[in-house]
Amino acid sequence: MAGEQVHQHISKQFEQELENLRHQVLAMGGLVESQLADAVKSLLENDVALAEEVIANDYKVNSMEVEIDEKCTEILARRQPAARDLRLVLAVIKMIADLERIGDEARGIARQSLDLSTRQPRRNQLSELEQLARQVRSMLHDALDAFARMDVDLALKVVEEDKVVDQEYETIVRQQITYMMEDARNIPIALDIMWSARSLERIGDRSCNMCEYLIYYVKGKDVRHISLEQLEQEIQR
Repeated sequence: MAGEQVHQHISKQFEQELENLRHQVLAMGGLVESQLADAVKSLLENDVALAEEVIANDYKVNSMEVEIDEKCTEILARRQPAARDLRLVLAVIKMIADLERIGDEARGIARQSLDLSTRQPRRNQLSELEQLARQVRSMLHDALDAFARMDVDLALKVVEEDKVVDQEYETIVRQQITYMMEDARNIPIALDIMWSARSLERIGDRSCNMCEYLIYYVKGKDVRHISLEQLEQEIQR
């Protein structure tokens, strides 16, 4: 009887550790969302102070990644999880790596914002970028929401939306190339906008990665590097 009680206590404690791990990931995700929102706002509104704040706060994202990664290592060493629990820890390790890189992309956008603050981009150039940013921020939010609710269908929706982001990114690149060809003086501004758009496109990709890790955890299937059609079939099984 005593042995059974100890086992139950340990199981509950382990369950709480895994739940705390999920909360830490969501807290890190919330910080990264805030960093991205502020970076985009600084770019669109020419807010130098906000851009500098995003750059200065990047260390917080890095610190959270290290902290969660250490917790995962500790769980692997002490608990030696198997099956579903192991998949959760592995998924978390990969997700926080992508969140950290999204934080890096937000910092990059803030740096482009500082460059653009000394120039005068056309309003339509920024409006095109604003639409892309809105789409990407929605993808990141939904990816985190899918993880919070373990919602595979929402995760699939995020992956499907990546095609739209890729199309919008390609449109922006073509437009900026046109501006550069029209007048060489447009080159510095166009390059800053292209780099910002590239960062946003990468954030969309990393949001998709996070959804693939979630599907791996819930379904036990590695769905990386397969077509969207194959992914839909795997989820339905």
